[in-house]
Amino acid sequence: MNGAEFVRYLILSDIHANIDALDAVMAAAPAHDAVWNLGDLVGYGAAPNEVIERVVAMGHVFVRGNHDRVCAGMRSGDDFNPVAQKSAAWTQETLTRDHADWLSQLARGPVHPNGPQVSCAHGSPLDEDQYVSNVREAWLPLRRAERPINFFGHTHIQCAFATNGGSWFEIRPDYTTKNEFETWEFALEPALRYLINPGAVGQPRDGDWRAAAALYDDAAMTIRFLRVPYDVARAQQRIYDASLPDRLAKRLADGR
Repeated sequence: MNGAEFVRYLILSDIHANIDALDAVMAAAPAHDAVWNLGDLVGYGAAPNEVIERVVAMGHVFVRGNHDRVCAGMRSGDDFNPVAQKSAAWTQETLTRDHADWLSQLARGPVHPNGPQVSCAHGSPLDEDQYVSNVREAWLPLRRAERPINFFGHTHIQCAFATNGGSWFEIRPDYTTKNEFETWEFALEPALRYLINPGAVGQPRDGDWRAAAALYDDAAMTIRFLRVPYDVARAQQRIYDASLPDRLAKRLADGR
């Protein structure tokens, strides 16, 4: 399908095998025409095969994440912490061969699904493994980005950074609750270049336990950040039942 036919894109990242969070996001998401996925579909959570089945059915755009590469056997997890290493080893054993093969064929970001306007990557437009958590880390990717609108994930923190070449901006959503479905919208200004992180569907780390995503409307030129409550206890029980490290379950309730 030609990306120019679409006007509303649901942006997902860092699902991390959390099928309960993914299903909640898809049920609550506003109307959209396509889904773009920024990587780390697996790792940490206990439903890697189920998540891959869901996202394959959605189709559209995918880039690979670092956990996707490790869990597909494309690189070692030597730089992972011990908890992440245990999770990756379990995921490698649990994935079906077809799903592991599918992960191994995901594109390296950035990809450009909507002509000259947009890029999608896991880390940054410059490096798929780069963490961009603040304006200082966003400075070089924004200076060198070839597109005005650049979506990325990897940090599990919902935010955006922007520049007009002289001034630099950080955008953080200002929600009023931490237990209900909620959205927060901002307009994209033509004079600015953006790095936009939709946050993590499956393992947020910004102090908000709710699943995170974003809706990009290229007709209205807006970004709508989403926070979606989901059944955390069920996701935690899946992790316990799989004998994965307890830390992976407990952190879901804290959003850390």
